[in-house]
Amino acid sequence: MKPYIISTDCMADLPADFIEAHHLSVHPLYYQIGDQTYNALEGTLSEADFYAKMRNGEMPTTMASNPEYIEQSFSQNIAEGYDILHISFSSALSSSYNNTAVTAKAMMEQHPDTKIIVIDSLSASLGQGLLIYYACKKKEEGASIEELAEYIESIKLNICHQFTVDDLFHLHRGGRVSKATAIIGTIANIKPVLHVDNEGRLINISKIRGRKRSLITLVDNMEKVIEGYENPIVFISHGDCLEDALFVKQQIEERFGIHEFLINYVGSTIGAHSGPGTVALFFMGRER
Repeated sequence: MKPYIISTDCMADLPADFIEAHHLSVHPLYYQIGDQTYNALEGTLSEADFYAKMRNGEMPTTMASNPEYIEQSFSQNIAEGYDILHISFSSALSSSYNNTAVTAKAMMEQHPDTKIIVIDSLSASLGQGLLIYYACKKKEEGASIEELAEYIESIKLNICHQFTVDDLFHLHRGGRVSKATAIIGTIANIKPVLHVDNEGRLINISKIRGRKRSLITLVDNMEKVIEGYENPIVFISHGDCLEDALFVKQQIEERFGIHEFLINYVGSTIGAHSGPGTVALFFMGRER
């Protein structure tokens, strides 16, 4: 059986040590602040500095995935002798999946002995990362590329996303709420709780008054859907608010007895739209 590599894009928000340990291939994306353009994978601008700039009023703009960089990454994988299984950021939130699928089809025509499977994760941030975590486990158990693709498709809608933001104006910039809602909600200290639905879209599911209550609601919502599902690990991402992420972790430990977590920043590509103060919780459950 020809060896294969698991590939993804940087919007999975996985830490560098996880990427290295599991021999993942990761496609870069780029963003711009002021007149500077940054590769989100290179870490030229740290996450802390990125969010500091946003707090100081510098608003980043993101760039769609570039087929040229996708082709370069796939070409390197092929030259190293691998077939490729690529797990992409949600097609409902970015052109990344479509660009990757089109590039993969063209490259398989050029390399008929290579198999490239592109999967739409319908996930975001460490939700995509959690799907990759389970994919890595299955691969390590000896699954073929076809078996792994089938497995990923079978579990991806059980990857639950719950998140809240601290500043409604970032959701307004992204077209998620109206300006009036952002103004009134800010005055009333409203913190929306959102999730990613079965189509991979961001959906506002409740409006909670107060930051602490919104964080507890993330865990309340988790409790509603985890029965019957093992969660050996839970992923949490945050927009430069580690203390709040650790509060959510503590709630989960006390209520569910789960003690293994992966906590990381919401990366710059997604953080540009969600803003500082975002806390996102990812786990396996009955339904999204």
